[in-house]
Amino acid sequence: MTGTAGTLHPTGAAPEHPVALTARLDPGLSRWKWLVKWFLAIPHYLILAFLWPAFLVVTVIAGFCILFTGRYPRALFDFTSGVLRWSWRVSYYASNGGIGTDQYPPFTLGSAPKYPATLEIAYPQRLSRGLVLVKSWLLAIPQYLIIGLLVSNWWGWTPAGERFAVGPVGSGGLLGLLLVITALILLFTGKYPQQLFALIVGFNRWIYRVIAYAALMTDQYPPFRLDQGGSEPARPLPPTVGPAIPPQPATTRS
Repeated sequence: MTGTAGTLHPTGAAPEHPVALTARLDPGLSRWKWLVKWFLAIPHYLILAFLWPAFLVVTVIAGFCILFTGRYPRALFDFTSGVLRWSWRVSYYASNGGIGTDQYPPFTLGSAPKYPATLEIAYPQRLSRGLVLVKSWLLAIPQYLIIGLLVSNWWGWTPAGERFAVGPVGSGGLLGLLLVITALILLFTGKYPQQLFALIVGFNRWIYRVIAYAALMTDQYPPFRLDQGGSEPARPLPPTVGPAIPPQPATTRS
């Protein structure tokens, strides 16, 4: 469930970034099932093919709302974050997200906390009216250049989510190459290399931060930093201060 504070990190601390992407690697992952996951996920691809055009329309409407009111309507935000959440689950199951689970993705825009891939975006109470005019076409350009290297068929934020979400294993770019290498290692050894898992999830985390920023869902600029691993980096918890102990009166001996 989205909220102003975001989701909690496993340690109990809040994630550093409002876009919190996590993944869990299935134990006993099938060696060969990744060969057919793209086919099994076709029903999801068909639904996402309708959801992503709606995502773009809703983003434009939300942009006007932010421009005039400084707020992203909650109902629209729940829809756009739901599309990203659904896309990440499908991508993690069948394509560039990592093929890291054999559990079939649920058909829902809502949260699925028990699924091995989760994406939660903290709802912003206020957003800058001015930034809405320059986020997606100007400020995010350096990010687009980086993402273009990761996923070669992704060069603008408008079609990014759709192509990224439904692309098959090895759809292009560095991320696609890593997926091919991972899939072959899994096929011949039955093991998913932890280093590749951490790297692939880190790249996806970067991509979804950029998508959320370009889609006007946050004012926090995506960091130029690769946060690897299945869990989000968390802000350190503030030091706890125990209750003051009142001084005890001195005792006198008789």
